[in-house]
Amino acid sequence: MKRISRTSGFTLIEIMVVVIVIGVIAALIVPNLFDRAGKAKRSVAKQQVGSLETAIQLFQQDYGRFPDTLEELASPPADVEGASPPSIKQKDLIDPWGNPFLYRYPGNNWTFDLLSTGADGQEGGEGENADITNY
Repeated sequence: MKRISRTSGFTLIEIMVVVIVIGVIAALIVPNLFDRAGKAKRSVAKQQVGSLETAIQLFQQDYGRFPDTLEELASPPADVEGASPPSIKQKDLIDPWGNPFLYRYPGNNWTFDLLSTGADGQEGGEGENADITNY
């Protein structure tokens, strides 16, 4: 009778246990990674709102009026000679979620309102969808 020699290797049960453990670890880690990405985007949007707010105030000081649109921050007004080059680029007018920042002058809540509509691109919302504003 032939004797079956047992060679080293993993059994199906051992492999399944490892796969389950990896799945549990991934289930715990992946949501945290997505949460951090959302928090990072909100942080970037807050910084962008602050930069745009400063650019709007500088525009008002330089030209004696508030811009009609945010696009005026990226290109100097045609009616002003010797306008200084813009410090804001067109890409700076887009929030981290790919939505344009909203600007209202006169504002409802402040001299001017500036906001990012958050992840959903709609005004209002909670959590990651909440607006990020200058007021």
